[in-house]
Amino acid sequence: MADDEDSPPESEQYFSAQPRARSAPRTLRFLYRGELLTFVVDRGVFAGHGLDPGTALLIENLVVRPTDRVLDLGCGWGAVGVAAAKAAPEGHVVLTDVNRRAAHLAKRNLERNGVANAEVRVGSLYEPVGDERFDLIAANPPYRLGRPHVLTLLERAPHHLGPRGRLVLVGKGSLGIRFYQEWLESRWPGTVAVLGRGSGYRVLEARRSA
Repeated sequence: MADDEDSPPESEQYFSAQPRARSAPRTLRFLYRGELLTFVVDRGVFAGHGLDPGTALLIENLVVRPTDRVLDLGCGWGAVGVAAAKAAPEGHVVLTDVNRRAAHLAKRNLERNGVANAEVRVGSLYEPVGDERFDLIAANPPYRLGRPHVLTLLERAPHHLGPRGRLVLVGKGSLGIRFYQEWLESRWPGTVAVLGRGSGYRVLEARRSA
């Protein structure tokens, strides 16, 4: 869908702390583990028109244990974080995003879906979580911000994972996911696996060995 003439491109908006696009909220629903989840989405955030295929593939292939502590990094309107919280009823999920509109939507969507074991924090990359560690970090990285930004996300991940913690990310071939897979394999040898493929996307998992 084309952007309005008085609005910046969506790729500029959803990386911004305060997107300039006019708000136009809408409701969408999707099934997760037999439960119909309901979300409010909006312009000026990533996938503001609906669940994008990469995130859908990530959710489909995300293995979350009931007691996991999960970080949804760059949560957007909260699809991954809500799903993770539903899958980890005895765990806890932290959703983060630099985009304040996205963070507001994610908080509303936790409430709409009756999620009590999750919270939303505002900030870039790992800034909102300090030195906290997680069993699982899930991300659909902001590839259009450039390779250095994505590599920073990957490089810092081990510092925020507990023993045997997992980083799971999704990306598209046209955005360099094979490069990032090779990068992970060179630094996390023997731990990287492809969990799923579809529509040009790959879901990768890398495990911290200790």
